[in-house]
Amino acid sequence: MRDARVFDDFYAGHVHRLTGQLFAMTGSLTEAEDLVQEAFARAWQNWEKVSGYADPAAWVRSVACRIRVSVWRKAVNRLTAHRRHGALDDVPGVSPDYVAIVAALRRIPYEQRRAIVLHHLVGLSVEETARETGVASGTVKARLSRGRQLMAPYLSDIAGDRPRGAGGRPRSGPATVPPRDVPAAATDAVGSADREVHHHD
Repeated sequence: MRDARVFDDFYAGHVHRLTGQLFAMTGSLTEAEDLVQEAFARAWQNWEKVSGYADPAAWVRSVACRIRVSVWRKAVNRLTAHRRHGALDDVPGVSPDYVAIVAALRRIPYEQRRAIVLHHLVGLSVEETARETGVASGTVKARLSRGRQLMAPYLSDIAGDRPRGAGGRPRSGPATVPPRDVPAAATDAVGSADREVHHHD
């Protein structure tokens, strides 16, 4: 039988972090919340099976991603296209760095974006990311490399906006963010966003 109390504890312990992760993937807090709620509803429907998995939260995240792909395939009208490529949601309290990272993520193909979020923000290994996305490890590595290269020019503004010291140079960090530095900046920001999304619920 399904244990509602166990599920409630699972939901409370993961909903905010998963919403933050889906926000990074979609660029829309409203869409992220809808996807996560639907995925949790499906988790409850299959709780006897899902609760036995080694990582039920990964199952919820994977289902949310599949729902998103399905919705996008059906949503081909102009309204959906406008929403997909429009401005980021106004999320009170979210740091400017996080908004910049999500904006940069939105400029790269979805599969590259998903790989970067899972590997650098969620903290999955390349092999774990491959299993969750259903592709080979080599494909994940290629998506990560290409995605970081594409994001780097957009993230240069983060470093460029840092407070400047003597001589007009930024007090810390390079003038631009090379690809290898993207994960550290993104990891710091997503942790902050998880807390901020939680705070504003």
